[in-house]
Amino acid sequence: MTNEALLSSPIGLLTLALVAIIAHEPFRWLGLYLGHGLEADSEIFVWVRAVATALVAGLVTRLVMFPVGALEGVALWMRLGALASGIAIFFIRGRHLGAGVSGGAAVLLIFQYATQ
Repeated sequence: MTNEALLSSPIGLLTLALVAIIAHEPFRWLGLYLGHGLEADSEIFVWVRAVATALVAGLVTRLVMFPVGALEGVALWMRLGALASGIAIFFIRGRHLGAGVSGGAAVLLIFQYATQ
C-alpha cells in the first residue's frame, strides 16, 4: 500500500492514528505516574525543559540552514525572518516554547503566501 493510498482511506487513517496512540500514550501515562510527586520548578524539570528547548533549537536551526523537501523552495531570507520572529515571540511571550515555534511557523506561512 502506497503512502497516498494509506492516507486516502479511512482504514489507513485509523490505523495510523491507532499506531500513534499505542506508541505515544504509554509513555505519557508513565511520565504522569513517575512525575506525580515532583514540583514543577524542581531541578529535574528545569533540566528537562532546557534539554527540550535545546533539541527544538537544534532541529529548527537544521531546518533553516539545510532545508529538505518543500522547505527547499522557500527563500533563505524568509526562513531567517521566520526564525527571528519566532525567537522574538518566544521572549515576548515569557519564554514560551510553543508560542515561539507556532509564531515562527505562522510568519513563514505569511511570507510564503504574500510572495506568491
